[in-house]
Amino acid sequence: MEKKKHKIQAIDPGSIAEELELEAGDFLLAINGNEIEDIFDYEYYIGSESMVMLVEKADGELWELEIEHGYEDLGITFENGLMSDYKSCKNRCIFCFIDQMPPGMRETLYFKDDDSRLSFLQGNYITLTNMKDHDIERIIRFKLAPINISVHTTNPGLRCKMLHNRFAGEALKKIDTLFEAQVPMNGQIVLCRGINDGQELERTIRDLANYLPVMESVSVVPVGLSKFREGLYPLKPFDAESAAAALKVIERWQQRLYEKWGNHFVHASDEFYLLAGRALPEEERYDNYPQLENGVGMLRLLDSEVAKALKDRSWICQKQDEIRPETIAIATGMLAYPYLKKQAEKITRLYPQKQVHVYAVRNEFFGEQITVAGLLTGQDVIRQLSGRELGGRLLLPVCMFRSGEEVFLDDVTREEVQNALQVPVNIVKSGGQDLVRAILGLEEEEASPSCPGYELPKICLDQG
Repeated sequence: MEKKKHKIQAIDPGSIAEELELEAGDFLLAINGNEIEDIFDYEYYIGSESMVMLVEKADGELWELEIEHGYEDLGITFENGLMSDYKSCKNRCIFCFIDQMPPGMRETLYFKDDDSRLSFLQGNYITLTNMKDHDIERIIRFKLAPINISVHTTNPGLRCKMLHNRFAGEALKKIDTLFEAQVPMNGQIVLCRGINDGQELERTIRDLANYLPVMESVSVVPVGLSKFREGLYPLKPFDAESAAAALKVIERWQQRLYEKWGNHFVHASDEFYLLAGRALPEEERYDNYPQLENGVGMLRLLDSEVAKALKDRSWICQKQDEIRPETIAIATGMLAYPYLKKQAEKITRLYPQKQVHVYAVRNEFFGEQITVAGLLTGQDVIRQLSGRELGGRLLLPVCMFRSGEEVFLDDVTREEVQNALQVPVNIVKSGGQDLVRAILGLEEEEASPSCPGYELPKICLDQG
């Protein structure tokens, strides 16, 4: 069997790799005689106190390079960032959002990943169903953490049904192995009305609480249902009554677990509170927001960060002369609209020279039951904002765009939105202070602390 070769794409100037005379086009073959399976093998071995790196030069010559001290980074960028192919999902979950995508979108949106390595690299949630014992052993040996697990239910039979995989129940035993090895974990429950709620939700939370404190948190998010569900498992959206019933179960467990562990452990996404017509929990109940990227506490955090930015305004006062009178607009999804409007009103009360119109965009592309900003398309933004008063700038949250790019889910670009609406579009980065800066028109000096923005979709799409 041919050995794995990892092609080097680039070498950082001034790096150890440059000193070793490595070049783009060379291939890494092994370290200390060990074949490199993927990026985790590579990072593990380069941390060794001494190592021998086997490299194949572009002309086929083999070099053995001795390195005396371990380094966190040699300055090598590989052609494949994972140094391995992505593992695709083997499940056919009854709630999978990718199965609810319309035809004709970019190819990457139809790829279902269930790769444990992306749990550590990107925070993705995995089902454990395509992990082998070898994968678990590597996680323990490399001390990788935390691992994010899509649990959904701890009832083995029901999990097989929900994931449409006869091995899905058996895969739950891997959580026991991770627990025994003290590998930190986070859990996720996509709640489907009439399927894994009610007594099944009680059971799942009770079972997962047995893994405290190694399992650090669990989020409960409502299933997202697009209008493209023909031929799929019949699922019902949550309404006020069913959302309130789910919150009753979750909050009872929060109280019980906090008394024992000082940790609320299980958290409902913001959407449940909005559906139930309930006020968001106080900030203390979010336990420092461990499940922020699952839509848990985003709106509460936004409120806190805006309040903090407006309370300590020294950074604003230094740029007071830059705050010009103007009218601007903000667009977001139906979910965040009332909260974002409230934040804009707070800011404009202190700075009345700014007039802000906040608009809620309905998701006509995926269906109106999808209310998060992160699943809005450029065509919906253009269609629904055409003819509206937008003023001199339109602010859009970064979660509407593909990671690292200025492209919506439907491949409409920021430039195309600007041309269609005849207004400059500013992409607002994460955090309450970013929102304040954007509304006041102050040039951003540095990015806010790591935070996924004031709203994200409830699923991972297009990670590449």
